[in-house]
Amino acid sequence: MTTANDIRNFSLVGHGTSGKTVLSDAILYNGGETNRIGKTENGNTISDYHHDEISREISLSATLLHCNWLEKKLNIIDVPGFFDFVGEAKSALRVSDFAVAVVHGVTGPEAGTDIVWDFATDYGIPKILVVNMMNKEHTKFDTVLSQLQSRYSKRVFPFTIPVNPGPGFNQVADVLRKELLTYSSDSSGKFQTEELSGDWKDRVDQLHEELIEYIAESDDSLLEKFFEQGNLSEEELRAGLHDAIINGSVIPLVCTAADANVGVTRLMDIIAKYCPSPDDFSTSKAFKAGSKEEIEVKASDPESMFVFKTVSEAHVGELSFFRVYSGEVKHGMDLKNSSRHSSERLGQLFIMNGKNRKEVGVLGAGDMGAVVKLKNTHTGDTLCSSKLDVELPRIDFPLPNINEAVITKSKGDEEKIATGLATLHEEDPTFLFRVDPELKQTIVSGQGELQIEVVVSRLKRKFNVEVDLVEPKVPYRETIKGSGTAKYRHKKQSGGAGQFAEVWMRVAPKSRGEGVEFSDSLVGQNVDRVFVPSVEKGVKAACEEGILAGYRVVDMKVDFYDGKQHPVDSKDIAFQIAGKGAFKDAFMDAKPGMLEPIFEIEVKVPEDHMGDVMGDISGRRGKILGMDNEGDYQVVKALVPQANLYRYSTVLRSVTGGRGMHREKFSHYEDLPREMEARVVSASKTEKDE
Repeated sequence: MTTANDIRNFSLVGHGTSGKTVLSDAILYNGGETNRIGKTENGNTISDYHHDEISREISLSATLLHCNWLEKKLNIIDVPGFFDFVGEAKSALRVSDFAVAVVHGVTGPEAGTDIVWDFATDYGIPKILVVNMMNKEHTKFDTVLSQLQSRYSKRVFPFTIPVNPGPGFNQVADVLRKELLTYSSDSSGKFQTEELSGDWKDRVDQLHEELIEYIAESDDSLLEKFFEQGNLSEEELRAGLHDAIINGSVIPLVCTAADANVGVTRLMDIIAKYCPSPDDFSTSKAFKAGSKEEIEVKASDPESMFVFKTVSEAHVGELSFFRVYSGEVKHGMDLKNSSRHSSERLGQLFIMNGKNRKEVGVLGAGDMGAVVKLKNTHTGDTLCSSKLDVELPRIDFPLPNINEAVITKSKGDEEKIATGLATLHEEDPTFLFRVDPELKQTIVSGQGELQIEVVVSRLKRKFNVEVDLVEPKVPYRETIKGSGTAKYRHKKQSGGAGQFAEVWMRVAPKSRGEGVEFSDSLVGQNVDRVFVPSVEKGVKAACEEGILAGYRVVDMKVDFYDGKQHPVDSKDIAFQIAGKGAFKDAFMDAKPGMLEPIFEIEVKVPEDHMGDVMGDISGRRGKILGMDNEGDYQVVKALVPQANLYRYSTVLRSVTGGRGMHREKFSHYEDLPREMEARVVSASKTEKDE
């Protein structure tokens, strides 16, 4: 079993197409876990093994990997870079001790880099930067370095610098070792060292001194030693550099060309030698099970583990990926699920490399693995010893910002679809679904079109059901603006028992959000009070069905004030029908109208796209509420009708070059403009006729 001090837990994060997956393959190759470095376009990387990942040539799911380097175990989570799978980044960083943010050597930091940087900052974990693809044409290392320093921190510091960037890149100036490293051209990751000379020597000497000053901020004895000797070896730097990375005094930056395996072994050296182990964070924050009381969990406490991801694999069943926070977990052990107040017995434990898994008997504090077939444990749950009884903080997943309605292509597939959607939600909690009884639609929601497309593709492949996506209906409401009255008689004589009821009713508007209030003010003996619930039933049925266009009726007062009955023919059903009829007539007499749902949206955009975004919001009948600054971004708050928000996230990304993000939540209902009301009523009639 690997001890916590010898483990390095990190996530490879960054914008899509920055080369994280190939970098993870190069790390595994150097660590002896694979005999070649795969390519995403060939579909043969260890990390991207799902059918959709191979066909789309991008990562769609976070993958747990591991290898050994310099006698340390590296637990790596390769994280998708596309916005739509942002929940994967949140889950992975939640269990990582540091983040390795990968940046494209040509395009530099992008929207996806900003998002994961903020997540890592929120979790309070250190960061390393990798400028990858240094063997591509038009790389601009110095520009990318200055962008990273101005965008994220002046503390971003180059530990290696490309000497001959562009096609054929194979030489790196190493600031820590003050040497020139020349990598062999056979992708073995091996390099030869030689002295630096000329301008390169001057530049690296100066950077080495700056680095020692940064480190010395947390270690005075190092600074003293440096002034005495005029130099420090890599070994002498080790302890100081370790502390400086943990406290953020230095954010190391390394340059690589992962596909050619240039610079990757030095990145691995820096991770193994200087980056934090689980031991460096002596305690983890937790809560006493079932309460908000905060407590600290130490590695030496009884067992606790946190499930950060769930995957349903063919032939295996459900795999739960976890990190151990205290104690040792073993196959066959009984633990309490403190999140769900149930118990679990651990099945086989595995350490993973993509779909390849190796069984292990025990995993200790700080380590990561997967366990098979837990019966009632889901992403975000804590399993622990009943002696400890704690709940580790859950993952705060982002709310969805795109909704689609699902239509089955063949009758009778509803149950299969429900099972499939539930399984896919387990795998990715940012994907949500619900059956809307009012609109009679199944609504799926997520972070973007790509995520929803992948869900549809998986439904077809894994559950053998085909669906179409359509725009969800908007839940309009119907109400009145004035008062109205009606007298309605229901009479039926057709042989046998007849039906008779007469209902006199008045209606008046109520304030927005107050619902429908039913009362009676009957006096005298005209109508037996036993029929009041029947009339109320009729009114409720009419409210549910809608009157103008088939949408729910809201916010009005209904008074059943008089009527007539027949000694033989009056009965419950007659008064239900009369109540419904009287209500509809009174409603139409009271200046009826429609309401539409209004959503509050918060849009975060770079300053230079503000004009386009504001114009687009106005074009959607939106009202701007206000603006705020957040770093290099502007945050616009606005109210926009739901009917005008369909696929807004897609348009926003297009308008802002992928750098705009938004959140939306229901705010209130307000009057639907007359011309739109006419269109909605007409569309409803057409649908009924069809």
